[in-house]
Amino acid sequence: MKRAVRSTCPYCGVGCGVEAEQTAAGTFVISGDKQHPANFGRLCVKGAALGETLGQEGRLLYPEVNGERVEWSAALDETARRLNAIIEEFGPKAVAFYASGQLLTEDYYVANKLMKGFIGAANIDTNSRLCMSSAVVGYKRAFGADYVPCSYEDLEQTDLVILTGSNAAWAHPVLYQRLVQARQQRPTMKIVVIDPRRTATCDIADLHLVLRPGSDAALFVGLLNDLHQQQRLVAGQFDGQSAALGLAESWDLAKTADFCQLNQEDVQTLWQWFSQCDRAMTLYTMGINQSSSGSDKCNAIINVHLASGKLGRPGCGPFSLTGQPNAMGGREVGGLANQLACHMNFDAADIARLGRFWGSERIAQTPGLMAVELFAAIGRGEVKAVWIMGTNPVVSLPDASRVERALANCPLVIVSDVVRETDTSRYASVRFPALAWGEKNGTVTNSERRISRQRAFMPAAGEARADWWILAQIAQRLGYRDAFNWRHPHDIFSEHAALSGFENNGSRAFDISGLANLSREQYDALEPVRWPVSTQGHQPFKSWRPDGKFQMVPIEPELPQAVADVHYPLILNSGRIRDQWHTMTRTGLVPRLMQHINMPLLDIHPLDAKRYGVTNDGLVRVVSRLGGMVARVQESESLVPGNVFIPMHWSQQFARKGQINSLVASVCCPHSGQPESKQTAVRIQHWQPSWRGEIFARNQIALTDDIQWWRQASAGIHHFLCAADTPPESWIETLSAARGWQLQYAQGNSEFYNVLAWHAGELQLAFYSAKTWPDIHAASVVAGFETAPQTPQGRHLLLGGKAAGTLIDAGRTVCTCFSVGEKSITHAIASGCHSVTMLGEKLRCGTQCGSCVPELKTLLAKTLDT
Repeated sequence: MKRAVRSTCPYCGVGCGVEAEQTAAGTFVISGDKQHPANFGRLCVKGAALGETLGQEGRLLYPEVNGERVEWSAALDETARRLNAIIEEFGPKAVAFYASGQLLTEDYYVANKLMKGFIGAANIDTNSRLCMSSAVVGYKRAFGADYVPCSYEDLEQTDLVILTGSNAAWAHPVLYQRLVQARQQRPTMKIVVIDPRRTATCDIADLHLVLRPGSDAALFVGLLNDLHQQQRLVAGQFDGQSAALGLAESWDLAKTADFCQLNQEDVQTLWQWFSQCDRAMTLYTMGINQSSSGSDKCNAIINVHLASGKLGRPGCGPFSLTGQPNAMGGREVGGLANQLACHMNFDAADIARLGRFWGSERIAQTPGLMAVELFAAIGRGEVKAVWIMGTNPVVSLPDASRVERALANCPLVIVSDVVRETDTSRYASVRFPALAWGEKNGTVTNSERRISRQRAFMPAAGEARADWWILAQIAQRLGYRDAFNWRHPHDIFSEHAALSGFENNGSRAFDISGLANLSREQYDALEPVRWPVSTQGHQPFKSWRPDGKFQMVPIEPELPQAVADVHYPLILNSGRIRDQWHTMTRTGLVPRLMQHINMPLLDIHPLDAKRYGVTNDGLVRVVSRLGGMVARVQESESLVPGNVFIPMHWSQQFARKGQINSLVASVCCPHSGQPESKQTAVRIQHWQPSWRGEIFARNQIALTDDIQWWRQASAGIHHFLCAADTPPESWIETLSAARGWQLQYAQGNSEFYNVLAWHAGELQLAFYSAKTWPDIHAASVVAGFETAPQTPQGRHLLLGGKAAGTLIDAGRTVCTCFSVGEKSITHAIASGCHSVTMLGEKLRCGTQCGSCVPELKTLLAKTLDT
């Protein structure tokens, strides 16, 4: 093997270090970097599977204009011409950029500089608006800066950890395992989970508060009042303290418990643990931020840390966990529409300062359009050109149908992406092929403010180019050559670092000026480092508000705007699942990552399932006032009646009617512009199709519009789960006639209908259907495409979805790291493995990322009870 290249994982905000090592066969083995302080070698299953995402399947390899491949020079010239024409006719505010936490900091810096510094409008926003912007507002209001005052090391030093609005076991698994380990080393540590669902994170909770969805703020406002009543406030005066305590005064134990629909004893326990411990941390993410009052929820949390003095010390603080690998880097460079570069604001002094540094007289003077309002402005025709970089807003933004209509009518849609076909790119006039992970070179910043290098270890696929290079080429064609004439990402990083210290002198929290003079060799070798890294020396945590004081924000708790009623009686929650990432453009192509949950699931309490006539493993239509989708039912007592949960990952590339955001309204927090994605009023209706089945095809096939389908990752084969109301025979026979196939049937009255299609001795299609999901062994069917059975008996077995030989059906995958199925686990339990440790010793499950451990415990309890 060649020498390993150290890089950083491109998934969540934990920012794990990885090593990429090339084998003699030319493939890459990805492992955890034992030297990286974020993970010390541990990886989750998605990170461990990164080597399986490095192929060119589905890649956008060449520039395209109006669907036709063109040379780079032609694509850049045409794009610049059209952008310039729009700016000349309609002004700079008719142009917008929409960026992504998948971009590197250097890419982000160039995009922000071009839009806000030279085009002259602030219409650049990012998909971080959808996940972290409420946290930004909370920190800025309290500290005067977007400064996360915690580190991962704090987890080893705290007495109490509160996780609220966070299923860290699945969304931030490596950090969660670090918490598990810290708990083992400090048994007196208490852990509280605040969540309307019982998630995998609850596995280590001493207390789980199953509160009314969206009522979190009341717990912290009530806690503030309790601290005041118990005289446990620290000495000192904060701006807003009297007003905050005044609003909190009425939130006694009874009122808080009633508002949150909790029993008073549990609320009292939380308050006592917090007030009586010396050090406490609150970890929060989407369940807090994605709310119409998300910013206030963040400040309710920060208020209790300020008031109690549990802030600015080891093991203390309000810790917002970022969702993407470089959400923090985007915030640093000004990727949000309501801030300027390097944490500067839209005030006269900062605008002038930025103009002096960049040498531009065209600095944007006012904030731009935030994500939801940006796409609304596109829909109204006010924004004529949008450049979308590394993200998929048709899937991720609320009210997805409105976003589609907006892009369909936009005169100029530019998309820079790794993947050619996404729900968004179908509307693109111009497509630029961007570098993928493994090809990129630059930096990212994780949740604890740690800057790490992403390093290239593969050549660029096709004609793909770095995002910063594409942006700089357009800027040069717009007339700004001197300001965008970099040759290497090191040059951009140096400029960014210099700007962070420019006329700073401790007045701005973000300062990495100590890295501005790195040589290229030092930049290439840069070790992970937490900012600030200032030329002024150590910069302590403090308030960066003009008066130097921290601020407590008066908070009146509010419930979500989504309200259940007689027409839409259920509240839908959405979120991530363990093995998938965002809109699945990368993880959705890895077969083993599709084995744990292979289609959208509706988690519903058994009482609600009975009430609404849906059955476990059946199909259901989910409808809101805006749209609908289809999901598979999973009865679960992890929710309270009246609430349901569906994952957010499926797009039109992976399912027909699988988009969760087609249901979600574009209601936003007035301070942060972050959508309320966590609560939507819906109704459900049982769907009993005439058949449910699986399709395997050697080549791409077109499914008719009446077939509901869910794409499955399968190496070399097109594989779908599917269901429909209309019989499949006519579709199969029409397809067969067009392609000259020979068909082999198996049919049992109306109970099942199986078909194999052959051509020249090769299997072309395998179709299995039944009233319920057909009982087949997918691996055996895929093997039939690789080596067609030659005997009548072998073909007969394949027609039944089975195969001769040693292929074993291990059941639904539970441990993705080692592909351990449920049947294998239950068999091992029955044979004497009566603990997670014993299962790990026998099957290896639970011994790598640990994400499956809660499910292993559930299977142990279920199997041993029967």
